Formats: sequence, structure tokens, C-alpha cells
Amino acid sequence: MLAQYGYVGILLICAIGFTVIIPLIPKILMVMGLIPTKKNPTKEGQYECGMQTIGKTWVQYNFRYYFFAVLFVLFDMLTIFLYPWAVNVTGLGVGGLIAVGIFLAILIIGYLYAWRKGALQWK
Repeated sequence: MLAQYGYVGILLICAIGFTVIIPLIPKILMVMGLIPTKKNPTKEGQYECGMQTIGKTWVQYNFRYYFFAVLFVLFDMLTIFLYPWAVNVTGLGVGGLIAVGIFLAILIIGYLYAWRKGALQWK
């Protein structure tokens, strides 16, 4: 029984290590001088299309694209969390049914809130 928690501990250590090390890699490479810190005119120039840019080269995207993507991921998680329950629906019994009912209620409330706020309408 304790050995099973060892696997969870190893996975937890790997997850924490990954989330700490990955953001530090660019900083370490910058200190080593492998990443340029000054602006380069080449970076401000033409990209794949070969046309000169008009105006700023830094263009901000519309927030609606990001917001729709976040809402899609949020409501798509429903499938990921309901699949294990659907596979073992007979083994979970009434407790599993109540847990999924609470989960679905929270998701429906979130969906209705987003709908009422107009977040699902493209303007």
C-alpha cells in the first residue's frame, strides 16, 4: 500500500521540478549570454510573407479569441472527467452518482453564468 504512494510522490516531485525548471531555463540562458537581450532589427523586419509591415510589428489579438478558447477548454473538461465515471458507473454506486451530480451542477451553473453575462455571444 505504501509503495503506491511512492509512485504518487515521484510523480509529484517530477511535476514540481518541471514547473520550476522550465521557466528558469530562459533566465539561465540569458545569464550565460546565449539569448540576446537587445532588440535586433531582423526581429522587427519581415516575417514569412515577405511584405513590409505597416505600423507596429507587435499586434495584439482580440481578447474574444482567447476567451472562447478558455471557455471551450473549460467545458471540454467535462468529457475528460465524466469518462472514468461512465466506464465504472456500476462499481461506484450511489456515492459516485452524487459526486457526478454535484460536478454537473457546478458546470451547469458556470455555463448559465457565462451565458447570462453574454460571454458565449460573438459580437
